[in-house]
Amino acid sequence: MAKRKVTISHVFKTIIWPRRKLLAVGIVLIFISRLASLVLPYASKILIDEIIPEGDIDTMYKLLGAVVIALVLQATTSFLLTRLLSVEAQFLISELRAKVQKQILSFPVRFFDNAKAGELVSRIMTDVEGVRNLVGTGLVQLFGGIITSIISLVILISISPVMTFFVLVPVSLFGFISLKAFGYIRPIFRKRGEINAEVTGRLTETLNGIRVIKGFNAEEQEVKTFEGGVERLFLNVKESLTSTALVTSSGAFLLGIATTGIMGIGGYLIMDDALTLGEFISFTLFLGFMIAPIVQMSNTGSQLTEAFAGLDRTEDLMNMPPEEDGSKRKIILGELKGDYAFEHVSFAYEEDKNVINDVSFTAPAGTVTALVGTSGSGKSTIAGLAASFLNPVSGKITIDGIDFSEVSLKSFREHLGVVLQDDFLFDGTIRENILFPRPNASEEQLQNAVKAAYVQEFTDRFEDGLETIIGERGVKLSGGQRQRIAIARAVLANPKILILDEATSNLDTESESLIQASLKELMKGRTTFVIAHRLSTIRQADQILVIEGGKIAEQGTHEQLIAKEGRYYDLYTYQARI
Repeated sequence: MAKRKVTISHVFKTIIWPRRKLLAVGIVLIFISRLASLVLPYASKILIDEIIPEGDIDTMYKLLGAVVIALVLQATTSFLLTRLLSVEAQFLISELRAKVQKQILSFPVRFFDNAKAGELVSRIMTDVEGVRNLVGTGLVQLFGGIITSIISLVILISISPVMTFFVLVPVSLFGFISLKAFGYIRPIFRKRGEINAEVTGRLTETLNGIRVIKGFNAEEQEVKTFEGGVERLFLNVKESLTSTALVTSSGAFLLGIATTGIMGIGGYLIMDDALTLGEFISFTLFLGFMIAPIVQMSNTGSQLTEAFAGLDRTEDLMNMPPEEDGSKRKIILGELKGDYAFEHVSFAYEEDKNVINDVSFTAPAGTVTALVGTSGSGKSTIAGLAASFLNPVSGKITIDGIDFSEVSLKSFREHLGVVLQDDFLFDGTIRENILFPRPNASEEQLQNAVKAAYVQEFTDRFEDGLETIIGERGVKLSGGQRQRIAIARAVLANPKILILDEATSNLDTESESLIQASLKELMKGRTTFVIAHRLSTIRQADQILVIEGGKIAEQGTHEQLIAKEGRYYDLYTYQARI
């Protein structure tokens, strides 16, 4: 997909226009502030040309009082401006972060299979930060700078058209250079966001895989990888700093030329009595008020360019289609029986490379369907299709006779429960992890789930029981303990459809016998798909599908397949020997 640039009109409609009232207040405040700031240079002219020559002390005091009032007014409006707009900018950032996170969570499972968690975190947390320069003081100061420059320009022309014209030449040249530079810098800022996301993603992986890294003595290798990413980030920053420095230095040079010229022209006009000393000093001060915003505009322009680059990347995510297609998936499931039918289903992760080929079978409501086969045969893909995590490229899956592609995923997943081989636990307490699918479940329901999965068998030995903190991904627990918490979570969810990816694979023999009884109770009345690696665990399944090369090689009950003495018989007898 081609990367689209965020346009000024899009930013105006989505970000600026909804906040027009607040920005209007900001513009009024900046207008008052800038008008107040012009009092000082105007007062300087009066002081030098009128008050001092006449020795008018009273008028001088009044003039100084007016200057003080202007300074107080300037400070007050500046405070209010920062307070109003900076807070709104931070609110917008938090709002955008929540919006992007919500969008990312709406993507299909396949998106996350190809994305790094750390990279997505960077997209959510970092890319949107630049908008503070659009709603915060940046944009308003840009507007205020333009106002100040225009007013100062009018005053400068009224004092000396000749000197003003001389100044405008280098200032115009500086503006042209700045515009060209910002067009060049924007892709650099965008690339910086990409590099930053990659580096963050790799760093997250490194920290999550610390046991593997230390186990293989690979710390130095990871350090080199991270250093390489950090260096790419540095080179990108260096490139943008070079461009920014070029703008700043060219501005300083050109404006220096203008100042030098003003000194010469002003000196000549004073000696020729065409300009008073007060007018010259006033001109110089007003010139500063015209030039300072222009220089500031170059910094603000750089910030706005960075903001647009971040929004470019954010917009890429916001334009990606979500998993739930409301235009097609309109059927809301109410009561669900759980009758499945796969009709000539094929699926490919990559185009023209099917991993599932023309698979057809039925799974009646309340039955257990076991999927067996060698690694990479397609068992998990079929389970993913049954769980709605994947969509077939051809063929059809129906549930209770309804085409799965037309069913609202949200309404279906209210009936779904999953227990994976390496199930994910969140950092927190055991209680919080079990309550995850139903946070408002009663204590009685929680305790029933705990007993059903025999979680109390190990929590009773913990000082804090169910309140024990388990660490990130349950790192403080054994594999069997994590698996039992995952099973308790599924028991509490009370789903109609159950997907079990070898739910007993991490259990010792004693725990397995306890869990088998628990799972048998859990599967009653539920349509269950079991991915089985240990074939001894699926003897009671209503049907067993032997998957080979993405196709159903054999189908039947345990007894029927043993009697056939085919592929299942070979797998079963081989496992029995070892």
